[in-house]
Amino acid sequence: MKITKKEKENKLNTYSSLTGYDYYLGLDWSQDGYSLARLTTKSKVPKYSQGLGQVEYLREDLSRLRGKKLLTIEETTSTHWLYVELKESVDKIVVCDPYRNSLLGDGPKNDDVDAGNLSLLLRGGFLKEVYHTLDESYYIRKLLSAYEDLIKMGVRLKNQQSALYRGEGLRSKTDKALPNNKILRFVEKEQNILISHYEETKNKYLDEFKHLRKKIPVIEKMCKISGIDTISSVKIYGIVLDAKRFTSKNKYWGYCGLVYHQKTSGNRNYGKRRIRHSRVLKSVYKTAALASIQGNNDISIYYQELLEKGLTEYKARHAIARYIATSTYAMMKNGSSYKPYSWRRMEK
Repeated sequence: MKITKKEKENKLNTYSSLTGYDYYLGLDWSQDGYSLARLTTKSKVPKYSQGLGQVEYLREDLSRLRGKKLLTIEETTSTHWLYVELKESVDKIVVCDPYRNSLLGDGPKNDDVDAGNLSLLLRGGFLKEVYHTLDESYYIRKLLSAYEDLIKMGVRLKNQQSALYRGEGLRSKTDKALPNNKILRFVEKEQNILISHYEETKNKYLDEFKHLRKKIPVIEKMCKISGIDTISSVKIYGIVLDAKRFTSKNKYWGYCGLVYHQKTSGNRNYGKRRIRHSRVLKSVYKTAALASIQGNNDISIYYQELLEKGLTEYKARHAIARYIATSTYAMMKNGSSYKPYSWRRMEK
């Protein structure tokens, strides 16, 4: 994927948005304590302050600094809580992606060093920001995370029961008559209790998803697209939240894992590199593409046209996944409704 002139300008705008501050602050936080590193535009070495792991002490530390303050924190499980608690204490918070901060692994490591490196990377504009918001919709991510964990647990339970039957030479889906063994019967009984509880809990989550579909109009609108059901629509909305943070559909494709970066040097092409992406969104769009092409709808007609043009089945399915992703992106960004056969206008 080539970098366009507009994307270069966006990068410059991102860097310029990080300038003009009096203090560049890097925070390393834990429940036991914190280390706050601070840099000014002229200082070469960070200065540090430490305190107990209580947000009141940290707010007091920040209040002593006079001027515009830009704070960065690495994305962790407690980051959103800190984001909410510290939002009023600084002028801006940049939640950054720890995966990209490879410089933090160089040299000695402790809380002060980590906080200092963060402040240096922040002032230089080398951090990749992770999206956070004070909007209540952010907590849909918590719901989705819990749901994904529940599904993984349920799959594991059913696989364990299937293994129990196979271990006795039985087919779990057709023949469940285990030998008259006390231990085997006990394991089977406990597994059935857990699986029953799993199914009940899963249905409660599905009810909550249906409630969100009625409450949030864009979720209802996305369900009009072939291949997108209630669960898929809630996943898309809950992960994206604000589609306007993506400057183009290409950026959104990258976030969904539907494009690759080209590797070139010295006018030579060295293949493609996978972009770090949301695996949930990639799964949603790939699954939606498979479901839509099997039905009788506008997207399946588009799929057949792509095949007639000479695309392989894999490339045609990939094009369908991108088309569905583009449609949902536009709907979330503009608040519009889905228009069937819009791919005909795209091809003109």
